[in-house]
Amino acid sequence: MRNLKIHLKEQHYYFKEVLAFLFIMLGIYFLRQQREELFKVKQTIALTHPFWLSLGIILVGIYILLQAMMYVHSFRSVGKDISIKLAIHLFLKRNLVSVFLPGGGVTSLAFFTKEIERTGVSKTKINFASYIYGIIGIASIIVISIPVIAFTTLTNKAIGGEWETITILTILLLLIAFIGKSIYTQGYIYKLIVRYFPAFETIVEEIQRGKFSKKHLLYTLLYSTFIELVGIMHLYIAMEAIGINGNITAAIVSYVIATLFLCISPFMRGLGAVEISMVYILSKFNIDKTLAISITFLYRLFEFWLPLVAGLVSFLFQKGNLILRVFPSVLLFVLGIVNIASVLTPAIASRLKTLHQFIPNDTIHFSNYMVLLIGFLLMICSAFLIKGLRNAWIIALSLSALSLIGHITKAIDYEEASLALFTLITLIATYKQYYIKGDRKLQNFSVGTSFIIIISVLIYGTIGFYQLKSNHFNEDFTLGESIINTFACLVLLDTTYLNPQTEFAKLFIYSINIFGITAILLLFYSFVHPYIFDLAHNEEEREKADNLVQLYGKSPVDYFKVAHDKFFFFSAEPAGMISYKIANSYAIVLHEPICETDDFGKGKIISSFEAFCQQNSVKPVYYRVDEENLPFFTSMKKKALPIGQEAIVNLNDFTLEGKSNKSLRNALNNVQKKGFITKIYLPPIKDGLLQKLKYVSDDWLQSLDREEMVFSQGMFNELELKNHTIITLENNDEKVLSFLNIIPDYVPGEITYDLIRKTADAPNGNMDCLIVALIAYAKENGFQTLNMGLAPFSGIGKPEDIPQRTIKFAYEKLQQFKHYKGLRDFKDKFEPQWQTKYLVYNNDYDLLHIPLALNKVMRT
Repeated sequence: MRNLKIHLKEQHYYFKEVLAFLFIMLGIYFLRQQREELFKVKQTIALTHPFWLSLGIILVGIYILLQAMMYVHSFRSVGKDISIKLAIHLFLKRNLVSVFLPGGGVTSLAFFTKEIERTGVSKTKINFASYIYGIIGIASIIVISIPVIAFTTLTNKAIGGEWETITILTILLLLIAFIGKSIYTQGYIYKLIVRYFPAFETIVEEIQRGKFSKKHLLYTLLYSTFIELVGIMHLYIAMEAIGINGNITAAIVSYVIATLFLCISPFMRGLGAVEISMVYILSKFNIDKTLAISITFLYRLFEFWLPLVAGLVSFLFQKGNLILRVFPSVLLFVLGIVNIASVLTPAIASRLKTLHQFIPNDTIHFSNYMVLLIGFLLMICSAFLIKGLRNAWIIALSLSALSLIGHITKAIDYEEASLALFTLITLIATYKQYYIKGDRKLQNFSVGTSFIIIISVLIYGTIGFYQLKSNHFNEDFTLGESIINTFACLVLLDTTYLNPQTEFAKLFIYSINIFGITAILLLFYSFVHPYIFDLAHNEEEREKADNLVQLYGKSPVDYFKVAHDKFFFFSAEPAGMISYKIANSYAIVLHEPICETDDFGKGKIISSFEAFCQQNSVKPVYYRVDEENLPFFTSMKKKALPIGQEAIVNLNDFTLEGKSNKSLRNALNNVQKKGFITKIYLPPIKDGLLQKLKYVSDDWLQSLDREEMVFSQGMFNELELKNHTIITLENNDEKVLSFLNIIPDYVPGEITYDLIRKTADAPNGNMDCLIVALIAYAKENGFQTLNMGLAPFSGIGKPEDIPQRTIKFAYEKLQQFKHYKGLRDFKDKFEPQWQTKYLVYNNDYDLLHIPLALNKVMRT
């Protein structure tokens, strides 16, 4: 039975990933199947009246806002409140995913609840509000449909099947309403469900405890009715935009019947069914079939395609989105390839003929060479852009703008120019994520060097062209022509007119080209090379930090905040500091600020530190953040990832008695029977003992093939250990086989340790003995709790996203992380309370680099 549960759990674990893959496949299939409709939409837009097209697009915004208001009042109906912004995102995401779900309009209501849950709304309330949103949406179309269907029947404009459809929808609505009422009033349906699913009773109780507002239910219906009216207006506007005098009756009837078919369509939001029914009804109103098809495509642009695109944008441009972080770089790389391919392929003759009427031939040649050079630079720049460099963003923006101009002026290539424009808009929209500065010293050096190269080459080239006789170029150049020729070769313009006659003349031109490329690449590299933030360790600052820790320390890791590997950021008002290390352009902060005031004071220090990091082109990352302080970081739009749990043992409750501690007692008895004893040594520790501890530590590192790890823990340091209380496990010959050292813990009433190490021949249970001896020592000295430190990667019960799933999978399945499970099991023997610790960061893309940065700060 247990194996069956594990198997089902693993199936659930992979369910979302499989579902996501199916959505991607459906999306590809959907776009391939609808490519003809997309092409017809493009043709239709080209023929429409700009005023009516603009009005329709504005109405799309109103349509999305009304859908959001409908969500807002659905939640208010169940006594909960969500913001308009959150409601808009919820609608756009659900609308997008509904295209690829069977019965998408209904089934999509189960998705995207996490963001709302973070605002304090329970999943039960979210589902209840979504249920109201769904049935009200059906109710509004039924209310509008009944008189319209009656009208079509009387005027012989019906397709057939409308009454059956509306009957099915009405029965479905009444059935859903009946089931909902029965559950809410604990009727027959409720009792039937509870009989087989007892946990459902708790869900209903939560719903009943909340306030239910009939007023906001009516508001929901009102907004839903407005949405139907917007749909009718969209169809009317589509008629006017195509050039037909709008027929409001035709718009109402066509919209209602098409929407009914949409409601019963099981897949892809009624694609096909909506178009066929709408074209048929419009033709019943004496509208030409070709025009009816155009009207339908334009209507679908307003009601289907634009909201779909808006949903896609809401996914891509969500703060912290990995795709948003990578997308501009990929787009820039693609634009570079397009630039090169565009120059290397023949231009369209008709466009060139038109262009020659306005632009000189030399300018067209220049545009070709400029676009080709920009293509190479764009591809190089994309690699630096992904690192978040501000100068790379400025260069990318400039090159994209030049590409836009170049594609127009070289052959009126508006397709490539459109890609350049889209790239330009994307870069502008994402400018905030590029704040890593360039290396100013390198820039100054490169600018100076490049200037010297350019001046030298201009002199060299001018003299060369002026002095070389006609047997090399078939003509003698004047001084002015020599300067122009040198400049043309330097910036890689078209110089075929020079017509070199000798090998020496060709090499002369190539030499100027090479110097020009060298100067350009040197300048380019200097401006995209990141600024390296470098600090020197300062003993005076360390003393200041140590004083702050003594005054305001409140954490078990505060002891490590003043270690010799740390840098410090100080705040004068309020008095406090942040301890951090730099690695790979990241400022890794240990825990949180040490501060004299409350959380507001911590917030001021963190805000100042964030500004300091941005000024110095490093990204802040906070390691081992307490769960209770996460709301502050999430309010700053940061992301949080659980990295493990800290074990806190309540010393007053701990006892070796009882059945649950039998294995622990057996281990202790076994060690004692073999003649091993624990000893406690108070500081200062003698040199002889330190040498014994050093042997144990070296043997432990060697046997595990490990090296010392620092940052949030200590390493073997005789000067520090000399001032610590040491607990050892020894044999009768006073040989030390394992030890731990007690370090300062700044949580009131709490004790903790740092190193806990053993030799390869230490008896089983040796570390259990050390911890039990530590607990006895702590109780004797009045401590209430023991902090046993972090069990990395543990404690993720239900992963919420891909990073959490990755950690959980690694922790449970991968052999190289097995020792973390062993560490968790060891600490679990002492029945601790577990407190989750988090890694706080800016963007999902950072997770690709943070592990390397953490590894670096922990090993240096």
